[in-house]
Amino acid sequence: MKVKDFYYNLPEGLIAQKPLDQRDMSRLMIVDRNTGEIKHGVFSGLTEHLEPGDCLVLNDTRVIPARLIGHKQNTGGKMEFVLLRRIEQDLWEVMVKPGRRAKVGTRISFGEGRLKAEVLDNTPAGCRIVRFEYQGIFEEVLDTLGTMPLPPYIKEKLEDPERYQTVYSREEGSAAAPTAGLHFTGDLLQAIEQKGVKTAYITLHVGLGTFRPVKTKEVENHKMHSEYYRIGDKACQAINGAINGGGRIIAVGTTSCRTLETAASENGVAPGDGWTDIFIYPGYNFKIIDGIITNFHLPESTLIMLVSAFAGRDKILEAYRAAVEEKYRFFSFGDAMFVK
Repeated sequence: MKVKDFYYNLPEGLIAQKPLDQRDMSRLMIVDRNTGEIKHGVFSGLTEHLEPGDCLVLNDTRVIPARLIGHKQNTGGKMEFVLLRRIEQDLWEVMVKPGRRAKVGTRISFGEGRLKAEVLDNTPAGCRIVRFEYQGIFEEVLDTLGTMPLPPYIKEKLEDPERYQTVYSREEGSAAAPTAGLHFTGDLLQAIEQKGVKTAYITLHVGLGTFRPVKTKEVENHKMHSEYYRIGDKACQAINGAINGGGRIIAVGTTSCRTLETAASENGVAPGDGWTDIFIYPGYNFKIIDGIITNFHLPESTLIMLVSAFAGRDKILEAYRAAVEEKYRFFSFGDAMFVK
């Protein structure tokens, strides 16, 4: 399967540069994966497309201010870090720009020395293992020196960092937001529950998989980066209860989908935590989900491959063509799609 088979043409002007004033006023495309029928609505009307007994599964991860700008201690050259995952207390895996200057032994200073780092090792994915040095509490230092790691296609400054968090975010650890969840408001979640739809909160800390482009020519040769996930007892009860009651399991975002499919068993899902590098592309046999709410993704990305696996590549590319024609807003701060 060729990566280029997941390309579509996107005018640059359709890439959303900032969030809407009101989260749930994003547009919502509804795609029937059986017939390919496409309907258009507004995200605040999501309840119309849900049924009592359904279960929405949401990722409650919270983005940390993972982007740090510093300077090499010996030359003063500018360096950019994006923290991907904590290995142990002060040991982190990070993305570094420019990577060629971050050789083992390189020392970098941030915030006039409030935070320092030494490069200890390289990873197969081209990242670095670094050890941080600081006084006090690392999270407090990071809150002071770090910024939100917005994707490179967003050029405008984000005025309110909370707009790159879901309203239900609580488990800190992500290098990127689970963007399908950005459309939900407290009132909308309340309306969904009042309709008799269950909600289950699980955690997947979004890491390199979101940033890393597919560089292989064949889809099957791409390797996903591992990301940490956790599913608790309460979420399992809601998910398995919906399955046993004949309700649909609807993943909010590709991160929720990947977590559910990782934890799937013959009897639903079991509580637990671990690391997943599951790569879902056409030909994959879904075990748990019956629907997915997701944003519009980059051409040739693992995310558009996942949605294509669920609905069929031709149907998804047709939906994307319709979205371009109707001038939907794309990517992290863009509009949403509900594939059912």
